[in-house]
Amino acid sequence: MSDRYFFSTATSRIDRGRVHRWLSEQSYWATGRSRRTQDEAIDASRNYGVYDAGTGAQVAYGRVITDGVTFAWLCDVFVAAEVRGQGIGKMLTAGVVNDLEALGLSRILLSTGDAHGLYAQFGFTALADPTRLMARTR
Repeated sequence: MSDRYFFSTATSRIDRGRVHRWLSEQSYWATGRSRRTQDEAIDASRNYGVYDAGTGAQVAYGRVITDGVTFAWLCDVFVAAEVRGQGIGKMLTAGVVNDLEALGLSRILLSTGDAHGLYAQFGFTALADPTRLMARTR
């Protein structure tokens, strides 16, 4: 698989239109998100992608919100339906974790409804005390 796909941290490579369609039309967490909101989120985050080595087409996306010193939130992780099951989620997650390792962050959080097994492979665990985590939603 490593010959067929590659990981990148270059925000300039992000196919913003494709990422917006994935998240706003196919994700369970960002359905209906506007293109403007998605573009602003990309601009304010560390961005990651996996790309087809032959065509250059983006096949996965993830972003991280961080202060760069103590904390990060991994979010908007998405793998295109047509390439799922090929280890691309693992490639993306490994690349993100490796990129963030250099920052020496105390904590990286994420929220998932269906990929616990994937993230556990990279050291993510359930919160010891989930009652400490709170949210204010709109």
